[in-house]
Amino acid sequence: MLILLGTQTMEHDRAEENRELERMLLEVAAGELEALAQLYERTRTAVYGLALSYVKNAHDAQDVTQDTFVRVWDSAHQYRPQGSPMGWLLTVCRNLALMKLRQGARHADLEEEEWNAIPAQQEGLSVEERELLQTALGQLEEQERRIVILHAVTGLKHREISALLELPLATVLSKYHRALKKMRVFLKGDDTQ
Repeated sequence: MLILLGTQTMEHDRAEENRELERMLLEVAAGELEALAQLYERTRTAVYGLALSYVKNAHDAQDVTQDTFVRVWDSAHQYRPQGSPMGWLLTVCRNLALMKLRQGARHADLEEEEWNAIPAQQEGLSVEERELLQTALGQLEEQERRIVILHAVTGLKHREISALLELPLATVLSKYHRALKKMRVFLKGDDTQ
């Protein structure tokens, strides 16, 4: 019963968040600069995390994040409130990240401290929880980490992640569950020490 109530609460919260993001996007489309600032505050961690997962260095990820919000300002009038506002925003980010890669951005492996910056920006976590989350995320392969971050940090559904990353839904689900299993094994091993 508690699980059902928790699930309903999470769905309600996600729907409320979607309505709020949608409102902000519509206000941005109407030229409201304050709405863009609010949208940035609410979504910057998710946008930065996705950009970082593609371009693999903090400087380029910051550039893509900034470019994403500039693009949102310029093209918010193209947003249609039919799908996920976060999905639309992250699609803009993904497209800009891919353009940056095509333009010859660096392809170096992501530094551990850059991945660590993603969960470190999440509110509501203690220092110990952040460190544990960062270490657990470090155990994952790049694509697994990207999928977990998109689901856990941005709240995207697996189907949305599938469309965003252009992967089959079965692959996203498989990698997500494999990643959770790896993290669970890591955390259980960490508890026994």
